Amino acid sequence: MNSSSNYSLKPHNTFGLDVTADNFVEYQSVEELREAIPGLQKPMLHIGQGSNILFCGDFHGTVLHSRILNLEIVDDRPEGVSVRVGSGMVWDDFVAWCVTNGLYGAENLSGIPGEVGASAVQNIGAYGAEAKDIIERVEVLDALSLERRCFDASECGYGYRTSIFKQTQFRKYFVTHVVYRLSRQWKPNLSYAGLAKQFEGKAELSAADIRSAVMALRDSKLPDPKVLGNAGSFFVNPVVSDMLASTLSLLYPDMPQYPAADGKVKLSAAWLIEHAGWKGADLGPAGVYEKQPLVLVNRGGATGEDIVRLAVAIIQDVYDTFGVELHPEVNKIG
Repeated sequence: MNSSSNYSLKPHNTFGLDVTADNFVEYQSVEELREAIPGLQKPMLHIGQGSNILFCGDFHGTVLHSRILNLEIVDDRPEGVSVRVGSGMVWDDFVAWCVTNGLYGAENLSGIPGEVGASAVQNIGAYGAEAKDIIERVEVLDALSLERRCFDASECGYGYRTSIFKQTQFRKYFVTHVVYRLSRQWKPNLSYAGLAKQFEGKAELSAADIRSAVMALRDSKLPDPKVLGNAGSFFVNPVVSDMLASTLSLLYPDMPQYPAADGKVKLSAAWLIEHAGWKGADLGPAGVYEKQPLVLVNRGGATGEDIVRLAVAIIQDVYDTFGVELHPEVNKIG
């Protein structure tokens, strides 16, 4: 186990914000984590690569980071293969391993930044797939009782970019392993229209083809955090009533709309932000990425409060223009 005081979190948040933690602890096993917790300064914050975090100041407590990197097949049957993966493994390394080893279901989630533990907390999703589609169970450590617990996927409350682990009462659970259920039977997922269009007329395609196409799509729309600080999509797509969606479709016939659960309608946050005039705009050192208005960026020297100020201005303008309230996907700390 590695432990440091007054530790810079700049390498551990993709916005590249220059903040520190009073204490920073990396652990390599569940046993190390269990033994360490009683002696750690509270509060505690468990992070991955910091790809979905917005620090609004120094963290006065202990930041924990998993270095549990094991990967093992725990069940192998014709109907599916279960793979148990340590929470500290880089997500895209896991996806690459799946594609290389002929295990299918994760390829549409290629290129998403972060680690395996975050996939189970955030229910990451892109290009017609979500982590919940392949998660079988999630193993955690209760930071209060120090007991291990396992949640079946059905217990995790998965929804659009959310799970029970994002709720306050469940934040005592630190994800240590995730078990994914993958298939040896190849069937491409082309439910995302932009992906399907790339393969029109192609008779055969592989998981590697899908992975390459997804990576190219991401590169064309999203900035590299190492070059321009960002946390990917800052807002979730809003879900509104059918009545409001119908009214908006009359006023804005070109507004994208998609069916959602319970007869509701999902709108495109990117469209709303762009048509509220924010695409490519800046507010101080924080800005909206010119290729993808869902992405807020650190132009250089921005603080967490600068990014919050920009987000609040966008939320207000979108509401004033369309009567739709946007909600951040990124977790604000501090």
